[in-house]
Amino acid sequence: MHAEERHQAILRRLREHGSLRVTEFAEELQVSPVTVRRDVEALAERGLVARVHGGAVLPETRTRTTGGEPRPRPHGEEPVLGLIVPAADYYFPEVIKGAREAAAEHGVRLVLGISQYSSDEERAQARQMLADGIDGLLITPCSFAVAQPWLAELPVPHVLVERRPGDDASDAERVVTDHVHGARLAVQHLAGTGHRRIGLMLRDDSPHGEPVLEGYRGGLAAAGLDAPGAGPFRLPPPAGEAAERERLLADFTTAVTDGLLDAALIHNDHDAIVVLQRLRARGIDVPGDVAIVAYDDEVASLADIPLTAIAPPKHAVGAAAVELLARRLADPGRARHRLAILPELHVRSSSV
Repeated sequence: MHAEERHQAILRRLREHGSLRVTEFAEELQVSPVTVRRDVEALAERGLVARVHGGAVLPETRTRTTGGEPRPRPHGEEPVLGLIVPAADYYFPEVIKGAREAAAEHGVRLVLGISQYSSDEERAQARQMLADGIDGLLITPCSFAVAQPWLAELPVPHVLVERRPGDDASDAERVVTDHVHGARLAVQHLAGTGHRRIGLMLRDDSPHGEPVLEGYRGGLAAAGLDAPGAGPFRLPPPAGEAAERERLLADFTTAVTDGLLDAALIHNDHDAIVVLQRLRARGIDVPGDVAIVAYDDEVASLADIPLTAIAPPKHAVGAAAVELLARRLADPGRARHRLAILPELHVRSSSV
């Protein structure tokens, strides 16, 4: 079959059924999916069809979608969920993996977007996903305050992933790690191994910082301990204020050498490893002089002294978010849910 014949067949199918799936239509024509995908692209360039994830619709169908209304899903076509996260190189790979596996179990297609910590890019990707016909959105907003107005206007249901509004006023469904519990768990472990001057270092740009601080303070209170005289240390990211970052790292090291700290919870892994290297360069023994627990457990085990760490249930969070949204699609009237999943403590040589 020549290209023009395939093009006419595609247009005829769309006029009759409103949409087509590339893989199914390729099998019907006995050609490869790549061939049909190229045909769809050629027709889209001519304005005759509109591409959507996995297939094509007539342009007027897409116009209804971009105008704010989700397109009707043809019978038998798998639902499509969008997932927008800030990055895919730290913390979120396991979230993505969990979501992908859960989507496969539910017969749902998952489409991924990376916002690169840009609220503008995040919204642009959400708009494109809606135009392409997603049935629901999973999203880790860069800033919930910025995203809340347009999230509230979405024509499809959405679930927040690893984000909780600060005032809890939003009725958005969400799946998060219980970071308060994680920090309490770290302090409980350090207190249980005999440490009494337990400090805290936080990455000051982390959306999880306040729950970690809350859990840290609660852990100290539960153990009958006072906050040490040094800290908490709120560390800028490596690309932030270099001079302030260096000052705080030096202050932390001095607090250890002066005996103000004999243990610390450090959020995140990267900063925990930097602190470990600086302490060892000063001849400070870890864990003999000071014990360290990292928070995130992305690369903590790879430190020259493997770091004990709090491990958020990232895979479970991704899977639960898909499960929650899939249930919402199946039963739009069901009660709204906020899920908090407990992290685990992975004990290694830095804290014993």
